[in-house]
Order: sequence, then C-alpha cells, then structure tokens
Amino acid sequence: MSGVRYDLPEADEFTRPYWDAAAQGRLLLRRCADCGRAHHYPREFCPVCWAGEDRVAWETASGRATLYTWSVIHRNDLPPFGARVPYTAAVVDLAEGPRMMAEVVDCPAADLRIGMALAVTFRETADGVWVAVFRPATH
Repeated sequence: MSGVRYDLPEADEFTRPYWDAAAQGRLLLRRCADCGRAHHYPREFCPVCWAGEDRVAWETASGRATLYTWSVIHRNDLPPFGARVPYTAAVVDLAEGPRMMAEVVDCPAADLRIGMALAVTFRETADGVWVAVFRPATH
C-alpha cells in the first residue's frame, strides 16, 4: 500500500491534550494525586497505585531528561523510517521520574553516553502532528 506510514500516532479523545500540547512545543505527563507519581505514556489510571481517572491529571513536564540506553538503527523497512537511517532510538529518564522511548537527534552516535543530559524538542512528522524527540542539553 502506498502512502502507509508507521510513525504517526493514533490520537483519540483521551490523548488529544497530549498531541495538542506537543504541537505547541510542550511535553505532557500524567500525575497521580493519590501516590504523587508521574507516568508516561498517558493512561487514564495510575499504573503505580491504580487510582482512577478522577485522581490522575495532565501536567507539563520540564523537558529535561537523561539518557538511559539507546540503539542506533541502521535498517528499518517500514515507511518512512527507511529514509531516516541511521537514527538513534533511545529510552530516556525524564526529570519527573518516568521513562520514555524517543529518538535522540542532533548528536553523533559516538558522543552518546549513559546519563548524558538531554532536552526535549519536537519534530513535525506530518502536517500538524508533532512528536517529542531529545537532543543534548545545553546548560
């Protein structure tokens, strides 16, 4: 099938605030009022203490993170990833606590280090669809 893309989110009514904030350059998390823990990816309940939807709310993240681990992808046959290789798929620890999968950009693979400071930025992957990516932080 031509035109099929595997990098676009499936936004729904619940995740719409997350994607709208990303389009404005803000990373949102969910935080539980019962246990105080933040989580990512967005869920309607707390995955730590199982508090319900009425106890979990959106908050803007600082955008600061540290690199937990990464892999440089040299081959990916799913569109449009093949046109992007090589790219760095990573897991980052957000300053607020949760881990998040994302791409690291603007950094040669040889310069990546576990624990390095990163900052969120956003890339438009389709018209009006923005996703969080991370680059080395400039302090």
